[in-house]
Amino acid sequence: MPRAAAKACPTPPDPPPEPTAHPDAQSLTCSLGRRRLLGGLALSPLLTLAEGLLPTGDGSAAAQELRYFRIGTGTTAGTYFPIGGLIANAISNPPGSRPCDKGGSCGIPGLIVVAQASNGSVDNVEMLRAGTVEAGFAQADVAYWAYSGTGTFTGKRPFAELRSLGMLYAEAIQVVVRSDGFIDRMADLKGRSISIGEEGSGTLVEARLILDAYGLSETTITPLYLKPGTAADRLAKGELDGFFMVGGYPVAAVSDVAARVPIRLVPLDGEPADRLMRTLRFYIEDEIPANAYPGSAPTPTLSLGAELLTRADRDPELIYGVVRALWHENTRRILADGHPQGRNFDPARAVANVSVPLHPGAERYYREVGLLGSAANEPARDPAGAPSGDKAVR
Repeated sequence: MPRAAAKACPTPPDPPPEPTAHPDAQSLTCSLGRRRLLGGLALSPLLTLAEGLLPTGDGSAAAQELRYFRIGTGTTAGTYFPIGGLIANAISNPPGSRPCDKGGSCGIPGLIVVAQASNGSVDNVEMLRAGTVEAGFAQADVAYWAYSGTGTFTGKRPFAELRSLGMLYAEAIQVVVRSDGFIDRMADLKGRSISIGEEGSGTLVEARLILDAYGLSETTITPLYLKPGTAADRLAKGELDGFFMVGGYPVAAVSDVAARVPIRLVPLDGEPADRLMRTLRFYIEDEIPANAYPGSAPTPTLSLGAELLTRADRDPELIYGVVRALWHENTRRILADGHPQGRNFDPARAVANVSVPLHPGAERYYREVGLLGSAANEPARDPAGAPSGDKAVR
């Protein structure tokens, strides 16, 4: 929740003798704070903007605009949701927040940021298209395909208004199975019951690509389309042979099942992985380290960037302020303390391989701090272009 919302809200006073146009600042902040507690619930677009009055030292009132900024994240058992919650807490700046120079929020005054649960990348892109969120997380390839009307978005109008605020971190493709399930490599998935992610998720997009690369498909396995938490629970109970998950490790759903039964991660390597990196420039060679989950061995895999996206028509000043707050040292400290992937946020890599053009407000920030490289903010290239070849840094 925003910092101000953590304070106890007073019992509403008796109505004043004469009507007033606005509540006092503390009551308004508490009201907003209660709504923030909804977190992952869908919020009405009517809550996007509110007007409040802040008292000044002489008892008069000065107008301050209070705005909601909703970020579409992912399922509560994934990585996007907890990371989104940390970002929301760090850059929200309601009235009464501790000043930035005293360790408080360095966000835009009056901005209330909400981490909204969703099905993941594809769902977030569609919410951005509909204008029901101000920003959203998505995997780099999903963002590019939406922007260009290709890949999983073939047949849909290209989302040419899609813009990036920058890449946040690399997220790994994880194929999770039980250690006692006799599944050691991708070929062993044939004929098994495997959850490949729910509709609207980036996991489902990647699972289909990975299966195809290894000569498998939804017809050669018994596919299920489950949320990560449900898939993990069924795997632990022996009702499922494995599940795909895309996220920055450790992912809550994988950690949960690993705490209940011994698991292993299926390696993604060899010629199929090499071919994917040659043909899809967003894939990065990676390795999930030993004990990323209890008892897990080091496992080669593929990763791709997690980007924060918005629309081109969002106010450049607002987006500039959001990006500046996102990369402020106070925010980075909160992220590093709050989630293992938070330690991997690196502004130097934020614009190195964005999948869609940067928003002008974001571009302004990166130029001001000298981080905008020659490869950034170019029109998105066809993913059949040369791969980046960079090893993911974790």
